[in-house]
Amino acid sequence: MAPEKRQIAPQVPEIPKIDPKGSLAGDFSLPQVHRASIVDRNGQTLALSLPVAQVYANPQELIDPKDVAHKLKSILKDIDEQETADRLSRPKQFVYIARNISPQQELAINNLGIPGIYFEPGERRHYPLGRMAAQIMGTVDIDDHGVAGIEKYFDKRLLSDHRPLHLSLDIRVQSAVREEVANAMQTFQAIGACGIVMDVRTGEIIAMVSLPDFDANNFAHATNDERFNRAVTGLYEPGSTFKLQTTAMGLETGTIHIWDRFSSVPLHIGRFTIRDMKSDHFSPWLTLPEVMAYSSNPAAAHIALDVGGKKQSEWLRSMGFFSPVPVELPEAARPLVPHQWGIATVMTVGFGHGVAEPPLAIVRGTAATVNGGILVTPTLLDKEDPANATASAPGISPQFASGIQNAALEQSVEDDTQSSAADAPVTPAGPRILSEKVSSLLRRLLRLDVTHGTGRTAESPGYFVGGKTGTAEKIGPHGGYLKHVNISAFTGIFPMNSPHYAVYVMLDSPKPTPQTHGWTTAGWNAAPTVSKIVSRIGPMLQIFPDTEHAEQIDAQMALPLHPAVPRGVRPLGPGNDPGDPRKAEAEHKAEKEALKRAMAERKKAAAEVMDE
Repeated sequence: MAPEKRQIAPQVPEIPKIDPKGSLAGDFSLPQVHRASIVDRNGQTLALSLPVAQVYANPQELIDPKDVAHKLKSILKDIDEQETADRLSRPKQFVYIARNISPQQELAINNLGIPGIYFEPGERRHYPLGRMAAQIMGTVDIDDHGVAGIEKYFDKRLLSDHRPLHLSLDIRVQSAVREEVANAMQTFQAIGACGIVMDVRTGEIIAMVSLPDFDANNFAHATNDERFNRAVTGLYEPGSTFKLQTTAMGLETGTIHIWDRFSSVPLHIGRFTIRDMKSDHFSPWLTLPEVMAYSSNPAAAHIALDVGGKKQSEWLRSMGFFSPVPVELPEAARPLVPHQWGIATVMTVGFGHGVAEPPLAIVRGTAATVNGGILVTPTLLDKEDPANATASAPGISPQFASGIQNAALEQSVEDDTQSSAADAPVTPAGPRILSEKVSSLLRRLLRLDVTHGTGRTAESPGYFVGGKTGTAEKIGPHGGYLKHVNISAFTGIFPMNSPHYAVYVMLDSPKPTPQTHGWTTAGWNAAPTVSKIVSRIGPMLQIFPDTEHAEQIDAQMALPLHPAVPRGVRPLGPGNDPGDPRKAEAEHKAEKEALKRAMAERKKAAAEVMDE
C-alpha cells in the first residue's frame, strides 16, 4: 500500500529568502521527531533524529517524465536524471525518487508545483561526532528501529520516551582515550586495539574505545572489522592480568599466605612446559609479592593447584567470567571456558591461558579486587539521571559466597584495612566477593607491580597508578598459538590509595620497535599507553596529581618483596635462598630431587581432588 499522499504542502515553516545576518534563525523550528536523542553524561549530543522526507511520484499523473526528472535533478544532486526519467515513464502508480531529503529540499521541490509528486514524512538518524563511540551507538534501519548497539538495546525506550537518554560516557575522556590508543596502535603497528575507563565504585563506563572504528553516519559502508566492538565482543586470553584473580582467590579462600614461597621452576605437563618468559633475574622461589611483581607463570600455576579446580571454577563463575558481561550492548559475547576442568586447565587458567574473555570482563574483575571486594555491574547509563532508573540493565545474582575467612594475613597487613569504599563518597553496590582486608592487600600488590614490577611504565606521577600487565600468545585461525604474535594488555587503577577509575588498554598483535628493544610484551606498549591516558583524563575527572604528599602516600601503600627478618635470623639472599644455584652442588642436587618429589605429590593430590 502506498503511503499517505502529501502534495504541495510544506512540512516546515517558510524560510525567508533573505536573512543576511541570520537574525531570524531562532524563529525557525523543525517538526517534532519520534526517536529520542542520546547524550553523554555532560549533555553532549551523541545521536539525534532530523526531520526528513521521502519523495515519490505517481507516474500516471505526470505530464512529461523527462522534464520532471530534469527539474528534480536541479535540487536532488545525487539522483541519476536518465535513470529517474526511465522509472517515471513506467506504467506504475508508485515510484520512489529519493529518501531522506532535507526540509529545504522538500520546500524547493514543492515550489516547482509538479503534479504527481508527493512526500512522506520521516526521520534520519544523525551522529554529530562521527567515529566517536560508533560501536557503542550502533545504528537504526530504514524504519527507524535500532539494529545494533545502544540504539538496539534501548529501542523501545528511545521510541516511547522523548527525553534524551543520558549515557555514562564522558566524550572528553572518550576522545582522549581514543587518541592515545590510536597512537599506540600506530606506533606498534597493531591490527586492533581497545581502551576502557570505568568507575570502580559505580560500574559506570566513562570511555570505551575499539579500533579500527567507523563513521557512525555510514554504518552500511563499515567493514565487519570496523563494526567489531573489541571491548565486549572480542574474546582474548587474558594472560597475566588473570594472575590478579588467582591471587585474590588464593588469599580469600585462605589457601595462601602473603609470605608463602612458590616455585618458579618450569613445570612439565605432557609435551608442554610452563615457564616464565624471562626468569634469570629472580630466584627459583618467590614470595607472593614477587609472584605478582615479576609475573611468574609457574608460581601462579602452583597457587591455582593449591586452591583446586572446583574452587577455582566456582570463583571464576562468581566473578562473572562464565557469562556475557551484563552491559547494555546486545553484542556482548559469551566467554570461552573449558568444558573439562583437569589439572592442566587448573594450572594454565591460573596464569591466564585456556580461557578467552572480553576486555570489559577483565576490567570488571579488576574493579572488584580494589573497591573493597564488591562486584559492580558495568553500565553505559548515567546513574545520576533519574530517567535512567527504569532503563538500567539488570544486575546479577552472586553465585559464590565470600564467607571464608583469610586467617593467614600478617598483622602488618591486617592493620591496613582502609578501602576505597570508605574513602570515596560513593559506596559500591553488588554482591561481596572479597573481604575488605584482602581487597586492601590486593591494592598494595597492584601498586607494587607498577613501582617494582613489570608495570613500571604505567606510572603517572602523582596519580599512584596500580595494575597488572598481561601478555598472551595469540590463538591462530586454525587453533594452536602463533609464535611471536601477542595480545598485550594492562589493567590499571588510579589513584591506588583511593581507587576511583579502572583504565584498561589492549593491543592486538603489536610489533617490536627499536624503542622496545624487540619486545612486544605489555610492559613495553600497553602499560605506557595507560600512563599517558591517566595523565590526560585525571583533570577531566576532577582528580589531580598529588605530588606534595607523594612520599607519604607511597610509604602507606608500600609492600616489601620479602618479609622483614628479625635480628639474629639468617636473611634470605644469595647462598641462603632455597634452590640458589650458588649452593654446594650436592646440596643443590638434593634439593632438586626433593622438589621433584614434592611436585609429584602435588599432582597426585590434585588428581585425587579432581576425581572427587
